[in-house]
Amino acid sequence: MKITESVFLDVFEKFKNTVYSVVFNYVRNAEDAADLQQDVFVKLLGSDVEYESEEHIKAWLIRVSINLCKNHLRSQSHLSDAPLSEEIPAEVKEESNDLFALVLTLPEKYRIPLHLFYYEEYSVRQIATAMELPEATVKIRLKRGREKLGKSLRKEDWF
Repeated sequence: MKITESVFLDVFEKFKNTVYSVVFNYVRNAEDAADLQQDVFVKLLGSDVEYESEEHIKAWLIRVSINLCKNHLRSQSHLSDAPLSEEIPAEVKEESNDLFALVLTLPEKYRIPLHLFYYEEYSVRQIATAMELPEATVKIRLKRGREKLGKSLRKEDWF
């Protein structure tokens, strides 16, 4: 499948929230997340890759999102003058709950696999491919992330 204007518009509508969620999980800043989300879709529009399916496009979008976030965080440009907000942005709030807010407090190495597994419904293999990690590492990070969430939930008296 080639990215034509109509295909792009369909893909954008279908995956804009997915891309935003993945990016926001990395950068935790609404302004930077919106900028990076836009960059991901600009890359898609300029891409000459032949996609096999929508799932292939989704996987490509997530991989590009992760790469752009890593580059962004390595650069000094992520040090925004914008004040940090304690609020989760509206784009994330619509799909979230208190548990999502708690997931955002986890370290990145646990937060990203948990998000991809539970919110994007990716398999361990797909997460390993997207994050360029061994499957065993992804499994361990999911397990440890769940354990950290459990401890946080018990501290908050959720049970």
